[in-house]
Amino acid sequence: MPNTNLKFRFHPLADTDLNQAAAWYESKRIGLGYEFLLEFDRLKKYIKSFPKMFPAIENETRKASMGRFPYVVIYEVLKDEILIIAVFHTKRHPDYWKSRR
Repeated sequence: MPNTNLKFRFHPLADTDLNQAAAWYESKRIGLGYEFLLEFDRLKKYIKSFPKMFPAIENETRKASMGRFPYVVIYEVLKDEILIIAVFHTKRHPDYWKSRR
């Protein structure tokens, strides 16, 4: 059964990642940044409902793709929360987030 009591916490730079990506999409087309954020929220719901659904890339650190947008969310399942470590474009180096640990 899903653990819906888990709360999200963002690494400060992950929050910056998300906002910068949304702003970039919004600059390309009005409303696209909002669509990006909706896609992120949809993915967060999946992560919260099934935190171990996405592949582990290192211990309890997991990687989830954002579907419509070429972004991934790196997160870690902790005892009582889900830590969003990074939100980044798939063209970035895959180790982009590792200095945030």
